[in-house]
Amino acid sequence: MQGRAARTGVVALVATVAGLSLTACSPPDPEPEDAAAELARALAGGSFEGLALAADDGTELAADDVAAARDTLFEPLADVARTVDVTRVTPHVNDADHATATFAWTWDVSPDDPWTYTTDVMLEKVDAPEGVETDVVWQVDWEPDVLLPHLADGGSLTVDRVRAERAGILGEGGDPIVKDRAVYRVGVDKTRATDAAAQRKAARELAALVGLDADDYATRVENAGDKAFVEAITVRQDDTTSLDVEAAQAIPGVVTVPDQLPLAPTRDFARALLGRAGDATAEVVEASDGAVLAGDTAGLSGLQQQYDAQLRGTPGRTISLQPAEGDPTELFSTPPVAGVPLATTLDVGMQTVAEDVLADVAPASALVAIDVSTGDVLVAASGPGGDGLSTATLGEYAPGSTFKVASTLGMLRTGLTPDSTVACPASITVDGREFRNVPGYPADATGDVPLSVAFANSCNTAMIGQRDAVDQQALHDAAADLGLGVPAPAFGAPAAWGDVPTTAGETAHAASMIGQGEIVASPLAMARLAASVAAGHRVDPVLVRPAAGATSGDDVAAGAASESASGTAGPTGTADPSPSATVVPDSGLTEGEADTLHTLMRGVVTDGSAEVLGDLPGDLAAKTGTAQFGDGTHAHAWMIAVQDDVAVAVMVADGEYGSTTAGPLLHEFLERIA
Repeated sequence: MQGRAARTGVVALVATVAGLSLTACSPPDPEPEDAAAELARALAGGSFEGLALAADDGTELAADDVAAARDTLFEPLADVARTVDVTRVTPHVNDADHATATFAWTWDVSPDDPWTYTTDVMLEKVDAPEGVETDVVWQVDWEPDVLLPHLADGGSLTVDRVRAERAGILGEGGDPIVKDRAVYRVGVDKTRATDAAAQRKAARELAALVGLDADDYATRVENAGDKAFVEAITVRQDDTTSLDVEAAQAIPGVVTVPDQLPLAPTRDFARALLGRAGDATAEVVEASDGAVLAGDTAGLSGLQQQYDAQLRGTPGRTISLQPAEGDPTELFSTPPVAGVPLATTLDVGMQTVAEDVLADVAPASALVAIDVSTGDVLVAASGPGGDGLSTATLGEYAPGSTFKVASTLGMLRTGLTPDSTVACPASITVDGREFRNVPGYPADATGDVPLSVAFANSCNTAMIGQRDAVDQQALHDAAADLGLGVPAPAFGAPAAWGDVPTTAGETAHAASMIGQGEIVASPLAMARLAASVAAGHRVDPVLVRPAAGATSGDDVAAGAASESASGTAGPTGTADPSPSATVVPDSGLTEGEADTLHTLMRGVVTDGSAEVLGDLPGDLAAKTGTAQFGDGTHAHAWMIAVQDDVAVAVMVADGEYGSTTAGPLLHEFLERIA
């Protein structure tokens, strides 16, 4: 009996344990909170797969159909991020099979003013479909208003976008440079031409008048809609030189539509530097991640492109619910926020004078002026020969004898003084290469002469003769102390700061002593060098002062700049768009060294190669430069100067000599701004 009872107890225990084991392997029934959390993720943009979905009549809904309904409704807000959170799940009183889930929606329509609302959905406990491990599931009883309060079948969202006012670009003291100016949009209005033949005739006549390819423009007109206006050109209303507006208006089918665009004072005013704004291209729209839409005005080049986010502002939006029938109901709106003007340091009057001075110079040319005390770039003018490049800030060329300011600083550091005697022979040979002074070099300044005389008359052989005392590293360091090759941390735009190698072969080092060989500099960099001499310390130029917290497309602008940052003749360097990321060495320039250099540069005006400036008033100091290139019959012509508190550099990429080509241009500029 005892054995049988024991065996019966063992069997019962095994059965109990087996039952417990089977129970432990069965998943528990889901809670409504689980279904609500899954639905929140789907509403926010995820998949509805795995959710039990039913219409109000109990019909099962496919996950893809519900997702499509969601996406169609919210398509006007596709560029706006949203979050959906479960705020509570409330069981129904005396009904354990039903619960209501409440969701909080947040749309990031505006950083400071998001659009928020709540929606509810009924959850119902139903038998699980075949293949589901649990016995029951919580089904979503789907209604359109799960997505939006009061939404019914056939309803939709409309979003009206209100453009923000684009800000302008300011010059020194807040003087407006770029602002809305009156223009005409000139083109063919297909409703004004009687038939296709008349439209083609109008297109071809207008193309000939404005200089477009007639076949291309006629095809554009033909392919446009029946009521389209196909623009050919936009011209300033006050510009009578670029287009005969009356002649255009006389062509049947052509119309001139008055409009306004953000423009500089003249068509060419700092054009290569400021860039332009216009209708956003497809590439701009795609790269903006929804911030710019087709038809918006956007920066397309230059500072307009680099600081587009600051200038364009933030558009406003009005979000409305449009029922299947009846009038829409406004749900939410944000006002547009105007762009913030971009402050530059340009002096509008001086820039205008500089551009007028360079207007008739055929080769690439530039004039840069810097306020010595502040580092503000007052002028960054590029002549018309630069093919759209900002030659003033990005063009790099051998600086020629203007670089002798740096060479002489290196020589002063070896113990020489302006009165020290140096040899200035007619020629000097280094490792088989002969170097000579420029043609017409004064005979009375050859032989053993004071350093001041050699500097004033720009003796090449005297400088090269000091090459053993001033090695390439010392030459590099002297140039860097004057700013050449050193980024300016707060310049605010792509710029080429030049380059002076730290090592060079024997003949390359000899050429470096006179600003040739592998040395390159931009007009901006050489104006900075002159400013540093006048200031007694290295000057860090500033061109742009962005608004606090503003971002810029530096990388985009730099990419565009580096592709075209080359002169028409001569070596080039690479623009550094973000110098703040570069470690900038301290300058070792002393006030005593700077005073000596200034005295030597003053002698160039009074007794040397810059006598063309001698009749101008003020404490004027200068240095000429001529850098031959190619077969030796072409030269980059330079002159740098300091008059009182303004440092100036002038460069013509293909000229005669610094004294005869750049000098008169610099003289005219200084005379006209006096």
